[in-house]
Amino acid sequence: MSQSWNELQETIPYRLAPSMAKDHPNLPVVKEEGCYYYGVDGKTYLDFTSGIAVTNVGHRHPKVVEAIKKEADSFTHGPIGVIQYESILKLANELADVMPGDLDCFFFGNSGTEAIEGALKLARHVTKRPNVVSFTGCFHGRTLGAMSVSTSKAKYRAYQPAQNQVYQLPYYQPGQSVDEAIAKLEKACETMFAHYTLPEEVACFIIEPVLGEGGYIVPPAKWLQHIREICTKHGILLIFDEVQTGFGRTGEWFAAQSFDVIPDIMAVAKGIASGLPLSATVANHTLMQQWPLGSHATTFGGNPIACAAARATLQIIKEENVLSNVKEVGSYAAEELTKLQQAYPCIGSIRHLGMMFGIEIVHPETGRKDGELAAQILDLALEEGVLFYFCGNEGEVLRMIPPLTITKEQIDEGLTKLKNALQRLKEIG
Repeated sequence: MSQSWNELQETIPYRLAPSMAKDHPNLPVVKEEGCYYYGVDGKTYLDFTSGIAVTNVGHRHPKVVEAIKKEADSFTHGPIGVIQYESILKLANELADVMPGDLDCFFFGNSGTEAIEGALKLARHVTKRPNVVSFTGCFHGRTLGAMSVSTSKAKYRAYQPAQNQVYQLPYYQPGQSVDEAIAKLEKACETMFAHYTLPEEVACFIIEPVLGEGGYIVPPAKWLQHIREICTKHGILLIFDEVQTGFGRTGEWFAAQSFDVIPDIMAVAKGIASGLPLSATVANHTLMQQWPLGSHATTFGGNPIACAAARATLQIIKEENVLSNVKEVGSYAAEELTKLQQAYPCIGSIRHLGMMFGIEIVHPETGRKDGELAAQILDLALEEGVLFYFCGNEGEVLRMIPPLTITKEQIDEGLTKLKNALQRLKEIG
């Protein structure tokens, strides 16, 4: 006899780890499709999270579903190296065509944090240097190596001894001029190289080109370009964490192209395969060939079904002009959010690039960031029928990351629901 939803939910405290199952908003759903979730309660919810920046071409796109079914008729598992199969080989060629610069060689894994671990290992291996530099506020994953370079929230690192030989530089702060930000960066590098590590000991700088979990902060292109210059000057490899910004999210295939900065290594995941577990550590052929057999390995990475889904995802982005849609509809959404900002003083800054939106929530009287108020708005918006997610050090930023295929009409639908939530909050007092 099948269990009811209520009975199933009663098992959550006993069967699922709280660190996994207690995230916001814990919405029971029975189906997903396009830009929508369908709830157990019979309601339809507009999804402005894309499964946390994963289903870039929408939930269950028909071409992705078809590719998954077709591949499953032939393969369910690799492992690549022991065998070879068509989907991974074709995916590598097709990805090389859209990657920035000369990045054309791939180590496939299953998750963003695996891609980061691979990037860090690759950088240390080829440079024969031990030290790593990351940026305050960035998030790169939850395994020990990735967590050592993550500083978006201290609680993520609680009781876990961070690996040695990792140093932090300040990330760009909203409101700084480009010249101020570059001067601050130069001073921080000068101090680090004088007191903590010599530049010739540093294997890599690792950075999110757009701060993700740390608050959706979009830095100036010149600031990122200056980081590239510092790395080049000292023979330091530059790693871009494009786990969240990749596959059209910024309006280009990758943020590297949006900012005109070519890193030496990239980590990609999330939007790569429309919800199937897949990631990649990416570098150019010359760099990757210095990482020989046995220096890194995987059992499940590059799963044939996931690779087939990724190939379908790339095809959809090209054939359906998704990048153009991101630019057009993204600009429209930013304009509509600005109107809400002008009407509701609890909205601080609007941070925007492509189809990435950070809606900062502040106390209406003090102007200070307000995570508790943001949580209230999230709950009220959910009641209205639209799903946002949070980010920022105190959870004070509403993260709006809808599928890249979203229409202006669906933007209007979602922002009307957000406006209703803000109005209800105002009336509550």
